[in-house]
Amino acid sequence: MKLRLPKRSARPVGGQMSIVEHLGEFRRRFIICIVAIVIGGIICFILSPYIITFLVQFYRDALHDPTKKLNFLGPLDAFATRLKIATYGGIVLALPVWLFQLWRFITPGLNPKERKYAIPFVMSSMVLFLFGGVVALLTLKPALAFLLNIGGADLRPELTADKYLSLVALMIVAFGAAFEFPVVLMFLLLARVLTTKKLRQWRRWAIVGIFIFAAVITPSQDPYSLFAMAIPMCVFYEATIVFGRLLKR
Repeated sequence: MKLRLPKRSARPVGGQMSIVEHLGEFRRRFIICIVAIVIGGIICFILSPYIITFLVQFYRDALHDPTKKLNFLGPLDAFATRLKIATYGGIVLALPVWLFQLWRFITPGLNPKERKYAIPFVMSSMVLFLFGGVVALLTLKPALAFLLNIGGADLRPELTADKYLSLVALMIVAFGAAFEFPVVLMFLLLARVLTTKKLRQWRRWAIVGIFIFAAVITPSQDPYSLFAMAIPMCVFYEATIVFGRLLKR
């Protein structure tokens, strides 16, 4: 009579992995993310003249000057500007890839009940980040008009491409990161670290904290960007309480 030996599984029972396996898994998914960012960066580098034209239009609209252009001071600054656009653009274009890789990395450590929330978290994170970027661009024109004209008639703005594009990129990242606020709150509710009762009790202090956070994190430090970030975050806070009560948390 032949004895059948059990087949060795690629992973231990229960989805547990050793530290070496975790490091190997992390390295593989990190490489995939880097490749995706590089591919996105190449695409953005090729399209960077059109991206620059699109972003400079906000500067022109703020000054009401359709012929206004950005300056650069050194012979390598124009090339460095295209590289910067390629880097930021590559990260944004690769957003679905690295969020999916993050989800695949943490999935083995979740139980079946928790895994069903993974895809909604990834999708909502991506949508909210993009929504934050759109809001940043919508507030860019009034924010620039405020910043460029606050010095009075005796100060004439002459922006360099590097500083202007850095400001725009930081605004998009700041708004995108701030709009992940409801995802963090929902995660804490599902993990039972927070409850809707506590969120209701902390509402007043949370609103004050949100406005302080928006005042600090907005790169432009103008009132338009502050309210454009703080008001949606307050709405997200209230929406989280509603969803939390529906989930009985």
